[in-house]
Amino acid sequence: MVQVSDKVVKDDGKLDAFLGIDIGSVTCKFVLMDLEGNLLTSVFLRNRGSPIESAKVGMEDLRVKVEESEELQEFEIRSCGTTGSARYLTKAIVGGDLAKTEIIAHAVAAQALYPDVRTILEIGGQDSKIIILRDGIIVDFAMNSVCAAGTGSFLDHQASRLGIPIEEFGSYAVKSKNPLSIAGRCTVFAESDMIHKQNAGYSKEDIIAGLCDSLVRNYMNNLSKGKELAEPIVFQGGVSYNEGIVQAFERHLECKVIVPKYNVLMGALGMAILVRDYYLDHPTETVFRGLNVGDLEFKTSAFLCGDCPNNCDIVQVKMPEDENKVIARWGSRCGKWEVF
Repeated sequence: MVQVSDKVVKDDGKLDAFLGIDIGSVTCKFVLMDLEGNLLTSVFLRNRGSPIESAKVGMEDLRVKVEESEELQEFEIRSCGTTGSARYLTKAIVGGDLAKTEIIAHAVAAQALYPDVRTILEIGGQDSKIIILRDGIIVDFAMNSVCAAGTGSFLDHQASRLGIPIEEFGSYAVKSKNPLSIAGRCTVFAESDMIHKQNAGYSKEDIIAGLCDSLVRNYMNNLSKGKELAEPIVFQGGVSYNEGIVQAFERHLECKVIVPKYNVLMGALGMAILVRDYYLDHPTETVFRGLNVGDLEFKTSAFLCGDCPNNCDIVQVKMPEDENKVIARWGSRCGKWEVF
């Protein structure tokens, strides 16, 4: 490699780019970043029901963006990393060099934008998290993937039921003059309480504001008990677009809550940063399959190990066009079957 204009390039004359992918249960995020940490382009889309299909569609969208931009054609993807609930499957499909948990990816992205961050609130489509940092180190975290109350999918459902675009849901809460008390500890109870309040004639603004308050209380009760939520506090994930939730957090925490510019892309951005650092420490050839992943065929299957009482459920991914080559396998507690 040689140094050119303060950028590291290989002998092919291309500038270094790094791809971070975050495929969760509801949305998929792709971030292309340069060596200095600048976001070159991104793709955000709804999950297509299958991580494989989502990865293919996302990569195709990214390929089109790169081909349509002369500036992006100056870059070459040197390394790729994956995170999210489908990180291992995604890594196998796209040829990822690194896979990390969402906790690590979100913390890295928040620290890159706000080096002094001490508390990270994150609410996504199906789960919520809290991450506590001190002096740049993750010292505690909690994750709630069991209860959907307060997550993006629940708010999407309520917005649809009320006939309000989800993009405008938070603005209704901000207009409220008299927020109501809504049961927020369970999605079923919350919806029943909202319907009761609607039938009683209360305004949508007051109902939605009450829902935002109750969901924040639920988040705090489930995730922040015994934790010191110190400033600066960063709120990321899709739900951070909701002004009502942001203001509810600020009322409960009695301090300013920061919403990053790339709030929905933080997991993918953090993964791009991680894989860049990995590449700089291990400047080996990437196993990334390229932007034409959508043209490849993959087959997933599962089987029970049965070699011990654990009876682990093993998942594997094959490429039928390559004599059914196993490109990834995981799920065994002992590591016997692992292939990454």
